[in-house]
Amino acid sequence: MAEDHRIKYNWIKGVEALEEYAPGGYHPVMVGDMLKDRYHIVDKLGFGGYSTVWLAQDTYLKRYVAVKINTADSPSRETKVLKALSAPLPPSSPIHPGRDLVPKLLDEFEVQGPNGKHTCYTVTPTQCNLREISFSRLFSIEVARALSYKLVEAVAYTHSQGFIHGDIHLNNVLVKLPSSFDDLSIAQLYQQYGEPETVPVTRRDGESLSPNIPAKAVVPLFLGKYAEKFSLSDAQPLLSDFGEAFSPTLEVRLGQDCHTPPAFRAPEAKFEPQAPLTYPSDIWSLATTIWEIIGMKAIFSTDFVHGDEIVSQHIDVLGPMPSEWWQRWEGRPRFFDEQGCPTESYQENRWPSLEDSFEIGVQKWRRKLGGAVDENEKAAFLDLMRRMLSFRPEERPTVDEVLTSEWMVKWAFPDYERSQRCSLRNG
Repeated sequence: MAEDHRIKYNWIKGVEALEEYAPGGYHPVMVGDMLKDRYHIVDKLGFGGYSTVWLAQDTYLKRYVAVKINTADSPSRETKVLKALSAPLPPSSPIHPGRDLVPKLLDEFEVQGPNGKHTCYTVTPTQCNLREISFSRLFSIEVARALSYKLVEAVAYTHSQGFIHGDIHLNNVLVKLPSSFDDLSIAQLYQQYGEPETVPVTRRDGESLSPNIPAKAVVPLFLGKYAEKFSLSDAQPLLSDFGEAFSPTLEVRLGQDCHTPPAFRAPEAKFEPQAPLTYPSDIWSLATTIWEIIGMKAIFSTDFVHGDEIVSQHIDVLGPMPSEWWQRWEGRPRFFDEQGCPTESYQENRWPSLEDSFEIGVQKWRRKLGGAVDENEKAAFLDLMRRMLSFRPEERPTVDEVLTSEWMVKWAFPDYERSQRCSLRNG
C-alpha cells in the first residue's frame, strides 16, 4: 500500500476530512468569500466525499442559493443530470407532480484554486436532510405518509426522464425552506440562526498552514427543525445528490459499480455483479427509505456491517433468496446450514421478520405517541414493502405502480394535496 504523504491536521468534529484539502481535493472557502463576483458566501450547509455545499447570497438576484463546489478531481456528471431534469417543458406539456421535488439547476461555473479547477453549481437552498431531523425522532404518521408519497413522486419523475437515481436514502432526501427565507438579510439570518460556527485549523506537526486549506473550518449550519415538530405543510421533500444517477439507455452501470450504502443496496448488485443495474434497484432503495420515514428503526442494519451480514438480514426479514444466489453465496456457512437453518452462533443475532420488524421498529414507537398504525393500513403497507423488496428485480413494481398501490392511494396521498388537485380539476 502506498504511503500517505498528505499533511495531517488536528481533528475537528462535524467538518469534512481536512486532509482532503490538497491538490485534486476540496476548494478552500471562507465565510465572506465571493465566487464568480456574484455569490457571497454566508455559511456552510454540508459536505460529502466529493464536495462542500455553501449557503450564499446571490448578489444579482437578491436571493439565497446553495453552492456545491466539487473536488478538483471529481467528474461533473451530476450537473448533466440536473440540466436534463430542469430542462424547460414544451408548450402545453403536462407538468409531472414530481418535477418540483428534484433540484433545479440555477447556475454552473468553475473556480480555480490552489488545489485545481473545481466545477460548481447552484440550486435553491434547503433546510436539512431527513437523516439529520429524524435521528432518534419520529414524524407524526400524517407527515410520514406525505413525505413518503412525495418522495415516490420525485423518483417517478426521475424515472420518467430516463434516469436511475442510484443512491436513494435519507441523507439524500432534503426538506425545502419556506419561500420567506429569501426575505432575510444576512444580519437577520445570523440573528435567527446564529453566526457561522468556525474552528481554527491547525497542523499536527505545528507548522504553518499552506494556501491549500482555509484558516478556519466551518461547522455546517442547521436550518431545520426536528421530526416531531414537523407539520403537514412542512412535508416538502427534495430528492437530491444525483452524483450516482445515470441513464441506462446511454450508460451501462454494472452491479459491482453500485455505490449505494449496503443497508439500502439492492441484492442484485452483489449477486449479479456483471449485470447492468436497472430501475428496480431504485425501488429496493426507495422501500428501505420509506420504512425509515414511517418508523424509528431501519429495516436492515445501518451500522458498518459486512456485506454478508446484510445478506443474512435480507433472508431473516424477507425469507429465502433465489436458489441460484443461495448456491453461490460464499459467506452462507457463517449464517446458515445447507437446509437454511441458522447456525448456532448466528441464532442469537438473527434479524426480525418483516412483521416483527414492523412491530419493533414502527408500531412500538407509535404506540408511545398514542398513534399506532391500524391493522388495515399495516397490511397494505407490509404488502407494498414485500413487493418492493422482492429479491428478483423483475418482480418489483414500477414506481408508477408504487404510486397506485393501496397504501399510497388510501393512506399516504396527502389530504391537502388531494383537495388541491380536486379544486384544480373542478376549476
